[in-house]
Order: sequence, then C-alpha cells, then structure tokens
Amino acid sequence: MAHKPRRTPSFRARLRLFFVVIVVLPMIVLAAVLFALISKSDESQTDARLSESQTVARGIYGDEQARAGDAADAIGGDQRLANVLADGKGPAVQARLDYLAKRESVHYVQMRIDGKGTFDTGMRPAIGSATRRLIGQDGKPTGSLVVGALGPDDYANRVTRLTGADVVIDGSGRRLTSTQAEVGGTELPKHGGVAVAGVDYRTGSFTAPSVGSGVLTVALLMPGRESASPTSPESLAAAAAFIGFLALAFAFAVAVSRRLQSEIQRLLEAAQRLGTGDFSVTVPADGNDEFAALGQEFNKMARQLKERLEELQRERERLQESIRRVGQSVAAGLDRVGVLEIVVQTAVEGVTAAAGRATMRGPDDRLQEVARTGEPEAFRRALHAAEAAVIDAGQVAEIQVGGASALAAPLGATEAGDQVIGIVSVARGDHAFTPTERELFAYLTNQASVSVENVDLHETVQRQAVTDELTGLFNHRRFQEVMSVEVERARRYGHEMGLIMLDIDNFKQVNDTYGHLQGDLVLQEVARVLQKSSREIDEPARYGGEEMAVALPQTDLEGAFQFAERVRRAVEDLELPLPTGDGVLKVTASFGVASLATAHHADKDALVAAADQALYEAKRAGKNRTVRANGVVAGRPDVHGVASTE
Repeated sequence: MAHKPRRTPSFRARLRLFFVVIVVLPMIVLAAVLFALISKSDESQTDARLSESQTVARGIYGDEQARAGDAADAIGGDQRLANVLADGKGPAVQARLDYLAKRESVHYVQMRIDGKGTFDTGMRPAIGSATRRLIGQDGKPTGSLVVGALGPDDYANRVTRLTGADVVIDGSGRRLTSTQAEVGGTELPKHGGVAVAGVDYRTGSFTAPSVGSGVLTVALLMPGRESASPTSPESLAAAAAFIGFLALAFAFAVAVSRRLQSEIQRLLEAAQRLGTGDFSVTVPADGNDEFAALGQEFNKMARQLKERLEELQRERERLQESIRRVGQSVAAGLDRVGVLEIVVQTAVEGVTAAAGRATMRGPDDRLQEVARTGEPEAFRRALHAAEAAVIDAGQVAEIQVGGASALAAPLGATEAGDQVIGIVSVARGDHAFTPTERELFAYLTNQASVSVENVDLHETVQRQAVTDELTGLFNHRRFQEVMSVEVERARRYGHEMGLIMLDIDNFKQVNDTYGHLQGDLVLQEVARVLQKSSREIDEPARYGGEEMAVALPQTDLEGAFQFAERVRRAVEDLELPLPTGDGVLKVTASFGVASLATAHHADKDALVAAADQALYEAKRAGKNRTVRANGVVAGRPDVHGVASTE
C-alpha cells in the first residue's frame, strides 16, 4: 500500500506555533499574576501620589501669587512710570508698562487710572494674580494695578514637570489648557476616576482666582501605577513566572533554530555563488512551504540579474540621448561661464573622458581658461596640441600625444569669421575616442557655441538699452538710475557728489546753417571730449538734445567746477571740418555745476535742479562759461556760440 508523502508544516505554521507556545501562553499567565498583584495597591498608591501633586500645584500657585505681588509693588512704585503718567502721554505710559512687565517677567499687567483710562500688556488669562491700589501723592486712591504672574500653559507645564501628573485648566465655561491632548472636551469629575483614550486616571481638582477668566478649576490627572514593589511577595512570584517564561522560550528557540538551520544553509550557499557572478545557480525548491517559495523567488532574481546586465548597453544608449537633450537646454542659457561649466562636465561624462576644460578669448585677445573638470594638467601636452589644431582649422580636432588622446572643438568665431573665440577640449589616457563619442562631443560643443552667441547678443541688447546711439554716452534713463543710486550712496556714507550740466551754445544755428549731419558731428565730438575727460567712476550721459550731464561721485563743488572748466576749454579748442571741406567750425558750451552741499534738499531732484539753474545762469550771462550753483562765474565772455573759419 502506497503511503502519501508527509506534508511538511509551512514556515508560517511553525512560526505561529512558536509564537503561541513561547510567547502567548506565558504572557497570559504573567499578565494574570501581575494584574492580581497590582490591583491590590494601585488605587490607593495613585490617590496618594495625586494628593502630593495637588499640594505641589497649590504651592506653585501660591509662590506665583507672591511673585505677582512683589512685581505689582515694583511696578506700582516705579518713579518713571509715575512721571509719564503725570505727563499724560499714553504711548509713553504703554511703553514703560511694557518694559516693566518684561523686566519683572510677568504674564499680564493691567493698570486702571482714574480719568486716564486703562493700560494693559501681556495676555489673559493669567495664573497667580495680585491686585494693588494705586495711591497718589495726595494720599488718595488714583486707580488699581492687577498683575498675573504666568499663563495657564506655563503653569500647567511646570506642574507636570514637577509631579508627573497631567493638568487640565478650565475657566469661564471653557477649557484654557491641557497637557493631556487626548482629554479633549471630556468633563472631569471633581474627585474620582476617569478613562481617557482607554487609560484609567485618578483625578482631583481645586479652584483658584485668575486674571481674565474669573475662577479657574485646576484638575490633575494621575495614571494608575504600572508596577508593584520589587521586593513584595507578589513581585517575586511575577519574577519567577518571568524566569520560567525565558527558560521555556530558550528551549523552544533552540529546537526551532536547529530545524531551520538546514533550510537557511541552502539559501546561503546559493547566495554566495550568486555573489561571485555565477548567475546559473539554482536553489532547490522542494516542498510547498515558505522556504520553497523563497527558493523559487531566488532563482527568479538570478534570471532577472542576468537580463539586467543585457539591458545595461541599452541604458547607455538612453543616457547618450539624455545628454543630447541636455545640450538643447544648454543652448538657451544666458550665463556664459555657467553654460561652459555644464558643457565641460557633460562632455567629460558623455564621452568617458578623464578631464576637460573650456577657454575663451579675454580682453588681451589671448585664450584664458574659464571652466574645468578633472585634472587637465595631467594631459597638458595633448590638450594644447588639440586646441592649437582647432585654432588653425576652425573645426573639431583629435590629437594623440604620449599615449593620451585629446578632443577639442571651437566655440564660434568673430564676426569676420577668421578667429575662434573659445574652445572646449577633453582628454583621457587609455584609448582614442570612438566615432560615436566624437559625434556626441561635436553636438554638445555646437549647442554651447549657440548658447555663447545668445549670451553675447543678450549683453549687446542690454548695453544698447542704456546707451545713446549717436554719442555713445549713457542715455537719459540710465542717467536717472545712476543719479538715484549715487545720491543715495553719498548720503548713506557721508560722501560728497557733484553734477555738471552742459549745453552746446547756439546748436540750432549749426543745424540750420550746415545741416543735421554737421550737428551730429558736433554732438559726437563734444561727447568724445566728455568721455575722455571723465574718470572711470564718472557717469557721462546725454541728457537730451544738445544738453549733456556728468555725475561725479565723491567730488565736491570745487572739484566739479575744475572738471567743468577743463571740458569747457577742450570744447572751445575743437576745430570741426565743415561739410564743404572749406574751413573749420568752432563751437562752445555753457556749464552749470552743483553738488549735494549746494542743493536745497540734498536729493537727486534738488541736485539736478541746482545744476540746471546754474546752467541757465551761464547762458544768461553770455554763454561759454561755467557757473557754480552758488553763483561764481568763470569763462571767456568774449568768445561764445558758433564760429567758422573759411
């Protein structure tokens, strides 16, 4: 007769058996014993602790009430408070009261003054209050002073820290605070037991006056004791039961561990082989328990790891496609150095190079490094050779020198197309770059070149937005912005600031006589003189029409006057060729000079108005002269306006 194969208990079934025999049954016995022990003394001991806590809470309240009385005496006797009360200035009284409350570290202060109203500071309600009558110098009552030492939250937290009991405070028909979040709106008995969130508490309460909520009800909640005395007979019995539980648990643990060890060993050996890279390993999956299911999943994982290795190449292709998308986003950037840093790092990662760098032409027309990654110095010769080849050919170049390979590409060219403005280069030392890597590198650098061109265009537009096209000076908008900033800086740091306003004499006559092209030439030459005479920190601008201005930071009135005189003489010395080619045209200009010291209100508008008024005085006095805002005149009144020599 054939026998049916013996069904092996599942791991879950064995675990349940282990739990029931080793954990559940002993815990039931232990809980019954502990409950019998604790129930005999828990309630009386809890009530005793609750009574001690109430004594402490009342003592804290009394201490705070005494402190409030001391604070009330100190505040009521403050002489400065009495002085500001006598002056009758409400804000001053409030400010002094706020200071005294903070100095005395009290929660709330209320002061009622007959005929002057009520002043208070802090928050209500307040625990531990004290009231004092205020007596005037004539000995008659003038009002009252109420001081609350601390708030309900502070009082409750302090009692809880000292006693371990939770505190609930009610006042004026509402709950003011509670250190037991679960109590919610539960109505608490004056004395007795109450259940909160499934926990039994003993509670006791007392009343106390407060500021702002009438009479407070302070309730203390004390949870029942969780353990009895360790030396009592009951505790010794519980300890014996616990020791027996540990011994039983140990015996069953040994038996079960021996049974499971063989199962785990098979999995361990298979995992070790899998860790060495042998993905052909299979774990025996005999039976129908959880270990068999685990073996099946282990074999499935080995197959998936093998498939994952095959997917790595496809992941690399997807990475290259992601890099192409990064290149497209780079083309839209406006930070030249930031774009090049991203490009260099992305290029090095995309073509698996060891180092890379980006160079741009500086003001001296020499290539200067602006971004790098890795250690380009280790491949200095190869990088230098590749970059030189790019400068010569103007296109992507790859050079191998001393076992190192370098790949470089240009970043655009000058408007004439005869000079590379920047280069991105990468290098590595193990092997040459593949055609795919060179193609990806060329794509990235091409996008970077577009981005650099966008940055240049953006900077050009920004420059044109603040520059007068004809003269090359700042325009009126830029002049107003500079004046606002420089005047504010001068006022903040106590510096002087000068301003010159100039107007070309008889400019309309130039346009009417010789045409607007000649007038444009006059404006350009005067602007050139103005720029040449200005310092780096000065701000020359075309104010409007034939009128120009120069903001002179850190320059007083005398310095601005001397500057204007140099410009006036330089303009007077100009000899501009006439459009007919016969003779030259000479022009003059009138100047108005002012500084913040001469402006009535020492602000931008006042400074401009002062310089403009001085310019008007120069015009009215005969032109071709400089007038300070204080009325001092300099110049040559016998030479002014426009003159031509044919």
